[in-house]
Amino acid sequence: MAIKSAYELALERMGGQPSKKLTQQQKAKLAELDRVYSAKIAEEELSLNPKIATARAAGDLEGTQKLEETLRAQVQKLRRKLDAEKEAARQGK
Repeated sequence: MAIKSAYELALERMGGQPSKKLTQQQKAKLAELDRVYSAKIAEEELSLNPKIATARAAGDLEGTQKLEETLRAQVQKLRRKLDAEKEAARQGK
């Protein structure tokens, strides 16, 4: 029985497999996904940040909180979609 490395033990505890090397095509797809979703997140921020600032300036705390929560929710949604698409790209789908 061979002695396992710390890396192998950690992978075993986490139930994971060693990561595969990505192809150039997969790397390009991942970079493109990062660019696309960064732009979508920026678009959401550009859309909602002025509204948040206006509500804050008007002293509308409730409106400010709702808009900030909307922005957070939209950003989280986009990041989840990004993660799902990146995982699919890593799997070659």
